[in-house]
Amino acid sequence: MYQRILVPVDGSPTSERALQEALRLAQQQSGRLELVHVLGDVRLMEASSYINYAEMKDAMASAGKKLLEQTRMVAQQSGTAAEVKLLEAGGARIASAIVEEARQWQADLIVIGTHGRTGFSRVLFGSVAEGVVRTAQIPVLLIR
Repeated sequence: MYQRILVPVDGSPTSERALQEALRLAQQQSGRLELVHVLGDVRLMEASSYINYAEMKDAMASAGKKLLEQTRMVAQQSGTAAEVKLLEAGGARIASAIVEEARQWQADLIVIGTHGRTGFSRVLFGSVAEGVVRTAQIPVLLIR
């Protein structure tokens, strides 16, 4: 039923649990995974002489690539085919980048971890998982 499963990863415990669930589903149905990590916008202020945004972006991209390689190895060790892709939000919401990649890759399912934030922290940080659920045109499995 779910042959192409997209899994956003961010290195958090919920992301790791989502990966494990996606691996279980893929193994049951001979499916394959696309593991994605999204680089958000790093601009904090437009004109700041104290922050080197190019170095910050490079460091974030390097960390994202390392995370993707680690998760690809986990998938490989479980016997599941997995592609990896580093995405840039480019000023858009991270959820939008995930949903667009799922559309382009023709995913059947998105498996995503949710941090379960409530109250002020949810207002402040938003919920990527909620944004994905609200805008995806395919099934989304939330892992808490």
